[in-house]
Amino acid sequence: MSDKRFHLGWFMNFTPDEWREPFGQGGRPWDGQFYVEMARALERACFDYIMIEDKLMVPQTYGGSAKASLNHGMMVPKHDPAPLAVAMGMATQRLGVIATMSTMAYPPFLMARLCSTIDSLTNGRFGWNVVTSAEDLMAKNFGMDRLPPRDQRYEMADEYMEVMGKLFESWDPDAVVLDRDAGIYADETKVRPIDFEGKYYKVRGPLNTVPSPQGRPIYVQAGASPKGRDFAATHADSIVSVASGVEEMRKFRADIRARAEKFGRDPDTIKVMFCVTPTLGETDDEARAKYERMLNSPHFIVDTLASLSAITEIDFAQYDLDRPLPEKLVTNGESGTLDKFQQWGSGKTLRELVVAGGGGLVSSVELVGTPDTVAERMGEVMAEVGGDGFLITTPVLRVSRRFITEVTDGLVPALQKRGLARTAYAHEKLRDNLLDF
Repeated sequence: MSDKRFHLGWFMNFTPDEWREPFGQGGRPWDGQFYVEMARALERACFDYIMIEDKLMVPQTYGGSAKASLNHGMMVPKHDPAPLAVAMGMATQRLGVIATMSTMAYPPFLMARLCSTIDSLTNGRFGWNVVTSAEDLMAKNFGMDRLPPRDQRYEMADEYMEVMGKLFESWDPDAVVLDRDAGIYADETKVRPIDFEGKYYKVRGPLNTVPSPQGRPIYVQAGASPKGRDFAATHADSIVSVASGVEEMRKFRADIRARAEKFGRDPDTIKVMFCVTPTLGETDDEARAKYERMLNSPHFIVDTLASLSAITEIDFAQYDLDRPLPEKLVTNGESGTLDKFQQWGSGKTLRELVVAGGGGLVSSVELVGTPDTVAERMGEVMAEVGGDGFLITTPVLRVSRRFITEVTDGLVPALQKRGLARTAYAHEKLRDNLLDF
């Protein structure tokens, strides 16, 4: 009998929860316990990993000020994902924890040291979501006037990853001998400088941390442009994608696998996870009504456009909601997200672009209905796409305990009943669980 299972992850960030809802708490207290409890719930449901998104600025593109971001709690406040990843990892035993950290913000040595430390603290369940950042506002917080052009950022990131690999290999796996009789902790012949000097980085090494359980963390990436896809196919263990329907999902996965083979990698070692935002109810009609309420919420349009403005640095407040965008927009920010959103040539108004597919920004396919209805559809989609899994999220990444429970106690059991999701972890380390099927 063939294995129909696919992988499950969750994409969130360390911001307020669904604070406008009757079930929200506004993120307080900011001790991370809400998300620690969330991680425990996802582990109970046998998710592969939880991934924490991050940005390094207070957005002020939408409307030319920080008003929308601060008033709506959109992408701010946002706390550091690395300590939260440690807290979630130490409160669980099998769930993988992924933190987003920018190559533009961390020197390679510091990044490698931090990743190695967290992988040890979580017993081999840490992953790094590799980003180059996409906002000039971020650059201004790190001594730059603006970010380098996107192609140059990827060139820098390729060299950055080369340095990271050499640092993780600067200790042999058996370098720690712990020979009490001889008085030797580590064999000095198995720890060496890397003496790296490239176009952008110069690092002596070696790392001053012992080899972590996985050797290096899982690498996660979300490149959508041709350059981004090459980078992801070269380096990533798991790829995050938002596609526009089943056929685009299938094409994206096939393209990544072809690029991986071109770079000499086994494509089966790369798990492509497609973002989806399921809306669940006790009946299909109830779920549909909930979905329509979300789309027609007075805050939905502004929240979505403020979020999009922040990551593309294009002020969508300047455009008429009830007219098509006047020109094809380009950005030095997240170009793949922009291209997917604007659907240039479709004739849709800006309002229609926002509403399409629940915002069209984070859901690859519409999933609305009872847990059984949605589980059945997820199985059909994954069979057509060929693999590898789904990344559950919400339109603007805010989450409530109610939604977590709907997924972990409603949707996941419906998936498990159909043989589509694991019922127990087979391994202790994140990499092994990702490669289990």
